[in-house]
Amino acid sequence: MSVPLSILDLSPISAGSTAQQAIRNSVDLARRAEAWGYRRYWVAEHHFVRVASSSPTTLIGLIAAATKTIRVGSAAVQLGQHTSASVVEAFGTIDALYPGRLDLGLGRSAHRLAQFRSAGVPPVPVSQRPTEVRDGVVIPPPFSPGQVLDTSRVAAGYEALVLPGAESIDYTEQVEQIRALLTGGYRSSEGIALRVVPGEGAQVELWLFGSSGGESARLAGRLGLPFAANYHVSPGTILETVAAYRESFRPSPRYPDPYLIVSADVVVAEDEVSATHLASTYGHWVYSVRSGAGAADYLDPDTAPPLTDQQHRLVRDRVTTQFVGTPTTVANRLRSLQQLTGANELVITSVTYDHQDRLNSHRLLAEEWGLQHIRAA
Repeated sequence: MSVPLSILDLSPISAGSTAQQAIRNSVDLARRAEAWGYRRYWVAEHHFVRVASSSPTTLIGLIAAATKTIRVGSAAVQLGQHTSASVVEAFGTIDALYPGRLDLGLGRSAHRLAQFRSAGVPPVPVSQRPTEVRDGVVIPPPFSPGQVLDTSRVAAGYEALVLPGAESIDYTEQVEQIRALLTGGYRSSEGIALRVVPGEGAQVELWLFGSSGGESARLAGRLGLPFAANYHVSPGTILETVAAYRESFRPSPRYPDPYLIVSADVVVAEDEVSATHLASTYGHWVYSVRSGAGAADYLDPDTAPPLTDQQHRLVRDRVTTQFVGTPTTVANRLRSLQQLTGANELVITSVTYDHQDRLNSHRLLAEEWGLQHIRAA
């Protein structure tokens, strides 16, 4: 039987549209995703760019209120920009009304931003590894953050998100703080017990997210937590990321075995030509991120000019690893990704200019994958 599918929503803003409409679109997609049989609906956290998911906990509350059974969560709360208490209190507040449905995903992008701000972006390593195709899955050379063309907005955004003089605590330490606050075992540096209300005892599931075989993957393994590996963000490091999680895994009461979700970018349509056309401005969107400008409005494929050769070189790894085509074509590629990584679930992000095309993409994939049968089983 196929593994479950979930959705990762970036709440994209199409050219000519608004953030308000993007949020309405996200709530609409979540309702439909629940009916189609998707297991989870996760929202990302991004700031000062043209996506509407800058306040994931607020959006999670709206989506939980609009749905009944689908799990809702963050992919991921960026530690380093939030205190441990504020994270647990926010999720505890939502859990008070929608108990047992929340996934608290934690990421460390903000910690990396802090490193960039203090030490600068590291130089671009020269990758000697060619693009590989393993069991039908494209594994490109790893992308280095040093290839981002302009990092000034990264530093400016971090400055605006963190209080003056504040310093981020160690990522591992903050994850442990959050775990302690949820279970009631938190003690201050002087040994004083503090209890978050609401938050302590909340029925949230803790997830860690990662794009490399570094701290996040290994910490998730050591703590016996479920882990989400970002193939859609960093396809060149997916195998190292998965291996690091599995190698470091120690059984926990809830998870005696590793539990892995792998992400993928997907565009599905009734025929290959239509799907390719709908996906044709994805590279423009990724280029706006990697140029340093941040995610821009998602362009209309009917009017957008083609990427230049220089632009395409910067985004080639992401474009070649997007899964585009008919339901059968995309489902077969996703099954190859699942088999290669051993993922227990796949989480899908699908971005198109027109909201109806995005709905159609997710619906067609759900039908081809047999999500209703999986849920019934």
